[in-house]
Amino acid sequence: MRILIDCFGGDHSPDANIDGALEALNRFPDLTVMLTGDEAVLREKLAGRAYDTDRVEIIHAPQVIGCDEKPTDVIRLKRDSSMMKAIMLLRDRDDIAALVSTGSTGALVTGALVRIGRLRGVIRPAFCPLLPTMNGGIVGICDSGANVEVTSAMLRQFAVMASLYMENVCGVASPRTALLNVGKEPGKGDTIRQEAYSLLQETEEVHFSGNMESRELLTGDYDVVVCDGFSGNVLVKSVEGTAVELLKKLKKDIFSRTLYKVGALLMKRMFEEEKRFMNYQNYGGSVLLGTSKVVVKGHGSSKAVAVTKCIEQAYRMEASGLNRRIEAALAKYEHYEE
Repeated sequence: MRILIDCFGGDHSPDANIDGALEALNRFPDLTVMLTGDEAVLREKLAGRAYDTDRVEIIHAPQVIGCDEKPTDVIRLKRDSSMMKAIMLLRDRDDIAALVSTGSTGALVTGALVRIGRLRGVIRPAFCPLLPTMNGGIVGICDSGANVEVTSAMLRQFAVMASLYMENVCGVASPRTALLNVGKEPGKGDTIRQEAYSLLQETEEVHFSGNMESRELLTGDYDVVVCDGFSGNVLVKSVEGTAVELLKKLKKDIFSRTLYKVGALLMKRMFEEEKRFMNYQNYGGSVLLGTSKVVVKGHGSSKAVAVTKCIEQAYRMEASGLNRRIEAALAKYEHYEE
């Protein structure tokens, strides 16, 4: 299996991307990684490293996309960037399975839509990141930023795609799926949410558990949460921000008194476990569900461990035949294509 790694554009690029890719090679014996970026820089970073040279390809792409650049301009003007070169290769070569990038989200979504395209029947692709739950599980949030405005038909598609992803890639049997809303009662929310509620009740691929309020996200009662991209993005970032600030406050309080320091020393192992549990680096990236080829977007601040996890997600998506399953499931419903 060949997977493209966009090696520039992230906060820790290209080192994190290279280190993550080489670790992925150790985990998957049948994997070949294709690194896109400035060839001279990539070869310098790889010099002296122990790896199977037959399983690492370098694609020269000297330009880098900044996060402040307009996505539509990037597609036209930066065709030699590490991201756009990867997107075009993914589109043009059947032997390449997937793309992993930690670069500009806007450029990646726009490039994927315009150059790679959607799966048959998909109205709009959607991001689905994972967060840990309090019972030791995970929950997928779909959408988390690709579609600010949605229709009820799109929300049903998000639910189908995310449920299939959680079941076939993440190993969650019959994922319990909820609709993000302002209340749990069936009649809550605007017209779109009310219509989506009715559609989800009729969708056999979705184990629909009703509406969910945002405070229940991490309870472990749900495996998939369906929402528009605006609400989902706010939801995910609010949770991530809260976790970071709580850790900061906890550390500050521990060092405020000697007694607390002694107690923290005795509980060091527990604190380390909690830190690992709350660290988003351990949960990979946001998969872009609904594109005709597999695309995974890592967080801009991803380190090597997160990049490896993103590659693992891409590998398992392709190996499970997820896209074929999505096409077959969506073919059963009206609002097939916009």
